[in-house]
Parts: sequence; structure tokens; C-alpha cells
Amino acid sequence: MKTKYIAVWMLAAGLMAGCGDKFLTVNPETALSSNNFFTSESDFKQAVNATYEPFRQMYNERAWVLEEMHSDNTYYARNVLYGAVDPTENVADFAVPTANGITANDNVLVQYRLNYRVIARANQVIALIDGIDFDAKSKANLKGQAQFLRAFAYFDLVRLFGKVPLHLVPATGRDDAPQPLATTEAIYDQIEKDAKDAIAGLYDKSVQEAGRVTSGTARLLLANLYITQKKWGNAETLLKEIVTSGQYSLMPDYNDAFSFTGSNKNNKESLFEIQYMEGSAGYNGNQIYRFIPSPITAAEIAPITGTANPQQTSQESNNIPTPDLIAAYETGDKRKDISIGYVTLSGSAVENKTYPYIKKYARPHAIHQNTGQNWPVYRYAEVLLFLAEALNEGGKPADAATYLNQVRTRAGLAASKASSQADMREAIFKERRVELAFENKRWFDLTRTGRVKEIIGAYGAKVKANPAAYYFPKGAVPPPNAFTVLDDYYGLPAVEAALTPHF
Repeated sequence: MKTKYIAVWMLAAGLMAGCGDKFLTVNPETALSSNNFFTSESDFKQAVNATYEPFRQMYNERAWVLEEMHSDNTYYARNVLYGAVDPTENVADFAVPTANGITANDNVLVQYRLNYRVIARANQVIALIDGIDFDAKSKANLKGQAQFLRAFAYFDLVRLFGKVPLHLVPATGRDDAPQPLATTEAIYDQIEKDAKDAIAGLYDKSVQEAGRVTSGTARLLLANLYITQKKWGNAETLLKEIVTSGQYSLMPDYNDAFSFTGSNKNNKESLFEIQYMEGSAGYNGNQIYRFIPSPITAAEIAPITGTANPQQTSQESNNIPTPDLIAAYETGDKRKDISIGYVTLSGSAVENKTYPYIKKYARPHAIHQNTGQNWPVYRYAEVLLFLAEALNEGGKPADAATYLNQVRTRAGLAASKASSQADMREAIFKERRVELAFENKRWFDLTRTGRVKEIIGAYGAKVKANPAAYYFPKGAVPPPNAFTVLDDYYGLPAVEAALTPHF
């Protein structure tokens, strides 16, 4: 199938649901609102496209800060020339200032707002689509995408914050915009409902337009929810449906599991990717530039990016692989050299001047700070690892080994020797770390398994004991409050708290 990119059209700002009595509601013919915009299938396609749009900024700028660098996988390489500690370093240092469940950290605020932008746009589609007559299968597919995207946004929110407002219909004004915090269980219930509804309406991968979510994507989201809830049997059923569908498989080479800037997108291993496109249209990303160690000269950056116009950068260094993660790869693991590269920075204040960087997202491209590779959200490898986990927790470690070893075989590793349930549990946990490294999975794996204090406590002690090993210049140390906030959830954003009486 020829790959098509989802063209994102911006709807009128703040589309609002209209008055219930349409007979009394008169809109100027030149004014665009929800009362007169949605008249055709094409209009809803544009609205669904706009519902995907916030994920581009989210995965380019914030998700990796809160969900990957807030773990023992990557760290923030301190540039002491910048002086004061910034909000991103606070996240990496587990030192986000929080009081009464509220934080002013801007990474938290932006991630929260982008998720609710998705939810608001999805609510608009879900509320209005049944009122317009067009092909029933197309309508179910479009509505299913909106239901999935709303569920996915709430799943991110509930795992980050625990309790958040549950908006299910478009807000009509200031009075009904603030909502009380829903319980974690209520949010889980809504995610489950939306995901089930999405499964029923969405096309499968064989017929869905490339880049859009599918019935398989929705099954994996629901299975992910069940894994989080420890409903192992429910998860097993869904995951086996994905495996037996024949729609997905591992790419033979781990390197090919990830897209290039203009090719290999939405491949047979992909269940969901955030779509980017290099160029001047505004659909590009620049994640690798956020991850490259700095200060770096044009000559040093050129082999990493492959651009014709390499330029030096001098910035804080984000998402740098930790020694802990590097040591987690077994000898002979092909994924290590695909995932992690090294660069020597002549201008670095670190004594050996050599840093690791995230190589698997360093794809050649044409223009400085303008990349087009997609971001992997759900891959078939995770289906296999989730299925192994569900089977093991259901008391079937031998069955679990079958799926775990499919992932290990591609990596060039021997079959796992784990046989007991406890050993298999640890083997799967470790395999997820290296297979899914830098894909924003690690923090949620720590929280859902209840291992934050155990693992991050030990990791923080190592950083404090040997700052030089974690990319601090000679004489520089982590701030005194580093690794003091080891909570499973972030505080809610202070700016939003000022706008609502509910938190």
C-alpha cells in the first residue's frame, strides 16, 4: 500500500457544542463553528486528523522527558555554564517541586494540556458524528479513531497523575469547563469502554490508511490497560487475537523496526506511530537534536545527522543513555549498537569528553533541525512481551518463554534460561528495558510493577556517589534535593489548578 500521510487541518479554535435548540440558534454564514462545520464525511475526516495533531508536539517535546528521562534509562547531562537548574533537569533528578499535589513544572503543564486538546477534539467528533448521514463503515472507523485517541490520552493522563478530570462531552462555556477529579478506577472504566467501542468500529491494518490507528492498535491499548490492572487473562485473550490476526510481525532486523525520515514508516511491526514529515509544511520533528550531547561542533554533529548544512549546538543535553542501561545489554545483543552510539565532544567540560547518545533515532536527513522519522508508540515486539508477561503471571512460564524468545532471537541472543515464574518475571522486565529503550516505556514499567523506590532509590545513590560517571564535569554534583521525590505520580499543573476549584 502506498503510504499516505495524515494531513492535519486545524479546526476553528475552540469549537464548541451549540445550543440544544437549533431552531433558535442562528449563526452568521461566514462564521465557522460546530453548528455549521460538520456537514459531511470530509468534515469529520478533517476533525479526526486534527485530533491526532497534538501528539506531534507531545512526542517531540515532552513525553520523553516525563516518561523516559524520569527513569534510570536516561539522564540529563548537566551543562554548568547554564547556571540555574531548569524544569527538565528537575524531572531527570526526581526533584520536581510539588506541594499539596500541585507543581509548576512546565513539562507537566504542557503534557497535560496537549492530552486534553486531544480529548476535546475527540469529544467533538464523538458527540456529533452520528447526526450526519454517510457511509456506515467509514463513520464507524472515524468514530473509532476518536474513541481510541480519547482513551489513549486518558491512559497517559491517569498513569502520570492518578486522578484527573473526566471530560466526555464538549464544554459549552466557562461554567461547565471545570470538572472534579475522577477516581483512577472511573478513568480506567472509561478507557476500557472507549477501547472496546474502538475495536468494534476500526478497520484492521490491511485496509486502514497508513498512519491511522487500527482495530489491532485498540486491542493493544486495552491489553495495556489490563496489564496495568493485572487482569492477566483479559490481556492474554486480546494479545493472542493480535498475534493470530496475521496483520503484524517482527521486522527481521531490529534497525528496521524504526522508520527513516522518508521511508519504512508504519511497517509490519508497527501498531501505532506518531507521524512526522521532513520539510517546510510544519509536520517535521527534531527529537534527535534534543537528544544530541552538547556543546557539539558542526564537524562532530555531521556524521550523526547526515545533513548538508551541519551546525554547532550549545544547549543542555537531554535523554543521555545511562551507564545502567548500557550495562543491561547482554554480550552479543545486536540492539545495543543499533540503539546507542558514542560521540566525542572537543568542547565538553566532562573529563573524557565522550558521551553516549540515542542512535536509533539518528536517521540521515537533509535539513538541520528538521527530521521526518516517525515515533514508535506501539510495536509488535511489545505485543509479544506483554503476552509473555500475561502468560507468566497466569502461571504459565513455559508458554511465556515462547514469546519472550521470539524477541531475543531477533536480537541475536540465546533462549532465556528462566523457568520459574519469579525468574521469568524478572527476565521479561529486563527484556522490556532493552527492547523498548527510549520509547517512553520505562517509567510506566516502574510504576505499574511497584518498583520506583527500589530501583530509582538505588540508581539515585549511584549518581550521587559517582557524578562523573553520569556526565557531570569535574567538581559538579547533583543538586541537594536530587532523588528526593520518588512518587508514582506527578503533581497536577499549578496553572490549571488556578482555573478550577476542584484541585
